[in-house]
Amino acid sequence: MVVILFTMRTTISLDDRLARQVRREAAARGVSVSAFIAKTLDDSLKQRECAEAPPFRLVTVRGVRPRPGVDLDRPRALDAEDDEARYGQR
Repeated sequence: MVVILFTMRTTISLDDRLARQVRREAAARGVSVSAFIAKTLDDSLKQRECAEAPPFRLVTVRGVRPRPGVDLDRPRALDAEDDEARYGQR
């Protein structure tokens, strides 16, 4: 198997204080400045993606819980019950 990786080269401007801090942190971790910046950006973007997902809230009718005996983890069983109620059992 052959894996080909494409990288993009770009130039960024950092103020002197931040550049020193980045170089120091990269050296402490034993990685290049480029690798440190790439990892830091990747981690930050992944956290942002996870944080953007809105919380899920189940909305029910007439109450705050599903009917007794209803297992919301088995939606096909709910469909079968609805079909049997509507069309009768075959």
